[in-house]
Amino acid sequence: MEGANFFTVTPMSQRISLEAGETTEGSISVINPNDSVDDLKYKAYVAPYGVVGEGYEADLTTDSKYNMIKDWIEIEDPTGTIEPNKTGEIKFKIKVPGNAPAGGQYAAIIITRDDDMKATDNGVAVKDIFEMASLVYATVNGETVHKGEILSNEIPGFVAGPPITVSALISNEGNIHENATVIINVTNFFTGDVIVEGNAEDAYYSEVIMPETTRYVTREISEGLPLLGVVKVNQTIYYQGQTPSKEEKTVIICPIWFLLLVIAAIAAVIGAIVMIIRKHRKKAKWSE
Repeated sequence: MEGANFFTVTPMSQRISLEAGETTEGSISVINPNDSVDDLKYKAYVAPYGVVGEGYEADLTTDSKYNMIKDWIEIEDPTGTIEPNKTGEIKFKIKVPGNAPAGGQYAAIIITRDDDMKATDNGVAVKDIFEMASLVYATVNGETVHKGEILSNEIPGFVAGPPITVSALISNEGNIHENATVIINVTNFFTGDVIVEGNAEDAYYSEVIMPETTRYVTREISEGLPLLGVVKVNQTIYYQGQTPSKEEKTVIICPIWFLLLVIAAIAAVIGAIVMIIRKHRKKAKWSE
């Protein structure tokens, strides 16, 4: 849309180590792209960050013991203007209280464009609002609890066609965020040729598991898969230094139309055999 200002924030997330009673400085960059036509007038503010449910829907409103950091972050200059093709820096300080509990603390620094009302071609006044967040994953050093497990590692045995969706359920019962690393390999069942190698972008990835939550992780694999065939899929999950969870399964890829065609063909063969048997019996009866 002409006149829109869809800026970029970097980094999208950052890991910060904190000490109780000390102050730590940080910053994020806001980029007004060179194809924009306006100055970017922005506002920055801090919101609590958490997740809801196993699907990890972002929650930027609910307070908890894991996002008290929202009250410790002070943004140096919460408003500003950035010209097109320029980058602005937003600095902040985290003043950690002396009695801060050890473990994870999470917040979102949100940058929003909220310009004055603008008149559209039809004369209606609207606000051009767009916002992005940079997530802060902070650790207050001290006694942290690392406890959790891989509850499931699932691969389907049959799909009607690409993609193949693999999944896992991973819990974190500790007080600090953890990383789960997932590696997926796919080979041709008959030839052993590699279809998807574990170092491919979609086949090697890491997910953050927040404290006292359970996360349902899924991945779709489609590149290089046949529309009809048999493949061997392996999913390996590394988590908290535990013995890796490895699951391997033979997956049949068969479109529904082809399956129906096979069923119809089998039914036709069975029907033909039945007819032959019936004719044979009638012929035998007449010859008696």
